[in-house]
Amino acid sequence: MIAINTSKRSETIEIMDDFELKGGDLEQTLSDLEKINKWLGGNTITLEGIQFLLKNTPEKTTIRIADIGCGSGAVLREIANWGRKQKFDLELMGIDANPYTIEIAQRRSDYYPEIKFEALNIFSEAYKKQKYDIVLCTLTLHHFKNEEILELLNIFKDQSSIGIVINDLQRSKTAYVLFQAFCKMFINNEIARKDGLTSILRGFKKNDLKNLAKKIPTQKHSIKWKWAFRYRWILKK
Repeated sequence: MIAINTSKRSETIEIMDDFELKGGDLEQTLSDLEKINKWLGGNTITLEGIQFLLKNTPEKTTIRIADIGCGSGAVLREIANWGRKQKFDLELMGIDANPYTIEIAQRRSDYYPEIKFEALNIFSEAYKKQKYDIVLCTLTLHHFKNEEILELLNIFKDQSSIGIVINDLQRSKTAYVLFQAFCKMFINNEIARKDGLTSILRGFKKNDLKNLAKKIPTQKHSIKWKWAFRYRWILKK
């Protein structure tokens, strides 16, 4: 058995980091990732973060929310459903660097006029000029190296008027072993299985996030562990 080293973040590249990935492989992987996130409660973690930031916000307020690394757009569709029930006027933007992923997200969101999508590099000037009330980063932050993460957080801080919700993986041997068992029973897609394990090794320990938080002192931070092996980090202005 290969030893699992979680002492520091892995720098192994994920298959989904290839922005030219397209076709059936991409479509199936996005579907499987959507199921995994739903089954393990990941979307709820992000939605609860939004509810926290919008606490005491009146009905019919227009709220602009961006989801960075939006994938198939599943999180945004869930937020749209919630917003309709809460009578918020939501303007939702999904951003992903893979244009083929954006095409899939648009197709799956046909009945959600409040959601728009754009293929953008989030380090580009075109992205930095955009302004939102809330920026979401769900299972995206771990794709970047530590020095890139600090740059991104400062970009998100500058462009958000209310705050940021980060939902990402705990780097844990237990999470790794349990995900292996989960995949044997429920996931037959090799990309989703391999990338899922790599993602855990690229994930975070609580101290990683606390150290990052110290470098962004102007925000109010809340870092909480959530099932299944996630951290929700809320940065509130």
